[in-house]
Amino acid sequence: MPAPARASNSASSQSLAAGLSGMATLAHCLFCFDVLVANLEKRQHLSLRQVEDLWLQYQSKDQEGPPLDHESGHPDHDSDVEDGDDPMLESDHDPEELDTEEEDPPAEEPTKQPSTLRLPRISRLQAPSPASASSSSTPSSFSPSSSRLGLDDTSSKTSSKTSFFSFGRRSQQPSPALRDEQYPLFVTWNTISARGHKSLRGCIGTFEPQDLSAGLENYALTAAFDDTRFSPIHPAELSALANHVTLLHTFTPCAHPLDWDLGTNGLRISFTYHGRRLGATYLPDVAVEQGWSKEETIVSLMRKAGWTGRSRDWRNVNDLRAVRYEGKGEGCGWSTWREWRAWVDEGLNESKSRT
Repeated sequence: MPAPARASNSASSQSLAAGLSGMATLAHCLFCFDVLVANLEKRQHLSLRQVEDLWLQYQSKDQEGPPLDHESGHPDHDSDVEDGDDPMLESDHDPEELDTEEEDPPAEEPTKQPSTLRLPRISRLQAPSPASASSSSTPSSFSPSSSRLGLDDTSSKTSSKTSFFSFGRRSQQPSPALRDEQYPLFVTWNTISARGHKSLRGCIGTFEPQDLSAGLENYALTAAFDDTRFSPIHPAELSALANHVTLLHTFTPCAHPLDWDLGTNGLRISFTYHGRRLGATYLPDVAVEQGWSKEETIVSLMRKAGWTGRSRDWRNVNDLRAVRYEGKGEGCGWSTWREWRAWVDEGLNESKSRT
């Protein structure tokens, strides 16, 4: 495996070209949900551009009540609290669970069948699980069929009086999906209990820059069905699901292993151990969620990669290299997607009834 510094330099040049302002958005999370539900229903999903445009229109409606915490679906009485910082949500990232990083194969052209496309993958945390991969595929074109899972008995919100279901209509500004932006990215699925307890359900990503639409589509399904630590996500779990998307940028080789900032940087390390080159990564929020110091984070990363030495000996490991990076994530819960999708389906039905 090439040293992370070299691999990340390639990712850096391409992601920086897309602009350092790139951040995950709620529309990205809604798109991941739409891809997953469509796959389970054996139907076609909305395109990323359609989701972005419809989400903007949905937000423009008059909505009553306090803003929602989109990931949990509950009222958010402190809108300044970012994902992962809400003291009422416990995180279930076990410090003893470790990530592995798979060797990146040569870059492949995006295809229309995400279940057969094998992109470079990195698991966020590692835990043995007898999971099997999904073999179902997702069509890429749009068909205005209603989303059925969990919606048949759910009343949708009153739709806008304007005729917005002309999917060819362009927004005032170009949709982000049309800018050919590419980013390294991670897609995470969590389950949220009735008491607000968050548990990891699947998380896979890549350091190879991806076209945003194809990358989100493929990794939404890969994290849902192919994370070998878990069984594939089942329709019965949807109501408890939350999605989190992180876009990565600004990859910088560290002058030394502690040359990075807690809460700001993610970290990717590599080192030589027993004649093998090992590596692992943590996204920017992991160390803060666990309450680790920088040294504790380094030791945990090394153990994740396969190192079995004593904690105090981490500085003696051969050729330890580190690359820091940044990434802003966004989260969305099932109830947020379901409410938005019910509004979309209502508009589709009204549009069809006029024709």
